[in-house]
Amino acid sequence: MTASTPAIAQTLGEIVGEGGIVPFQGLDPSQQVQISQAIASETKVDYVVYPATQAELSEVVACAHQNRWRILPCGKGTKLGWGDVARNIDFILSTERLNRLVEHAAGDLTVTVESGMKFSDLQAILAKAGQFLPLDSAYSRQATVGGIFATRDAGSLRHRYGGVRDVGLGVTFVRADGQRVKAGGRVVKNVAGYDLTKLLCGSFGTLGIISELTLRLYPLPEASQTVLLTGTAESIAQAAKMLTTANSTPTAFDLLSPQAIASLGRPRSLGLVIRFQSVQASVKQQVASLLKIADTLGLKGETLGETEEAFWQEMQNLFWQPGASSERTLCRIGVLPAKAVATLTAIEAIAHQYELPIKSLIHVGSGLGLISLAGAEPVLHKVLLAFRSLCEQPQGQTPSGSCGQRGFLTVLEAPVTLKQQLDVWGYTGNALELMQKIKQQFDPQNLLSPNRFVGNI
Repeated sequence: MTASTPAIAQTLGEIVGEGGIVPFQGLDPSQQVQISQAIASETKVDYVVYPATQAELSEVVACAHQNRWRILPCGKGTKLGWGDVARNIDFILSTERLNRLVEHAAGDLTVTVESGMKFSDLQAILAKAGQFLPLDSAYSRQATVGGIFATRDAGSLRHRYGGVRDVGLGVTFVRADGQRVKAGGRVVKNVAGYDLTKLLCGSFGTLGIISELTLRLYPLPEASQTVLLTGTAESIAQAAKMLTTANSTPTAFDLLSPQAIASLGRPRSLGLVIRFQSVQASVKQQVASLLKIADTLGLKGETLGETEEAFWQEMQNLFWQPGASSERTLCRIGVLPAKAVATLTAIEAIAHQYELPIKSLIHVGSGLGLISLAGAEPVLHKVLLAFRSLCEQPQGQTPSGSCGQRGFLTVLEAPVTLKQQLDVWGYTGNALELMQKIKQQFDPQNLLSPNRFVGNI
């Protein structure tokens, strides 16, 4: 079947109606950019399909399966460009119109929603009941709940609440053949059968199209306070180590590079951003203890009062400013937390050598981080390989004396031409064969998000 022909639109239009098929030229410019960043330069996609009900979604996928049409699933498309570029796509399927609140069990601290609901809309609903979903996703104002789950996108709050997979209790998804599957449930502990909820989390739409999610909630904290510490690399490293082993319970604990700190309007130096959220007395006591540690180490401590929320939004905008995906390259990295300061310092030195503007962040508790940089593609190619080599160096010794685990660098956003020159995922683990077998079981015809995932899955 010829990809993206009018015949496909006519066939699917009979399922979703005339308003459920939108030609590429009918999309707004930002959506067109999102799509162009997600597909190979030789692939042309003419239509986006918008099912409005669960039944329509299943029927569209079943029709595609019967005709062997390849689908690129998405929500609002904010993370459509993440991962490798998709090839030979016949149409894009958006769950944006599947946006109902199915059930909010406030007493059980759970919520069930359709995958196309915007994350910001869900948070507004939950806030009325004094609850929230503890995720701080990229492009959080536009991102959908399903897109966040499919890309396993968590930010600074993972320090206290864990990642996306830790809040997922149940999932409903449409298989490659159009059949709906439901796994998990509303209880926090659910051990019946295989954990398909966690398997679908971070699968980038390669195993099934998520249509509904049940998620774990938390009460909104009574009080919140953020402290920014700045100073030398040695003092920052000492502070990070002391706080990691102390009895403090921050909800966020991030290391920022000098250029990132400078972009936030502070003097250029390494910085630690620590956020406490709890009852008022606990927050006050922990902030006081932190400032004493800072004074001991010769660090400058700044307590953010009424500007706290604005500061965190500025931090988000350093990496997740809408419309910036075509102008910069964004990478996710992972290193041992103990190597965070050394890694950020080395990354900054490499970027300085090539005179590239760069902003970096590492979540101290997990060692996961972000790098945002811009420049000419030939230079970026060299720099990214240097960054990856740095991250993949052995991260210490195991008890047996062998080399410890290695870090990673994954390219999330970049010009398509640059992505096609790189191994975007840079996966060096030993689970690729298993992942390929799972893909074969779930999607033997390779119709869902083809080529986007690790190992060209």
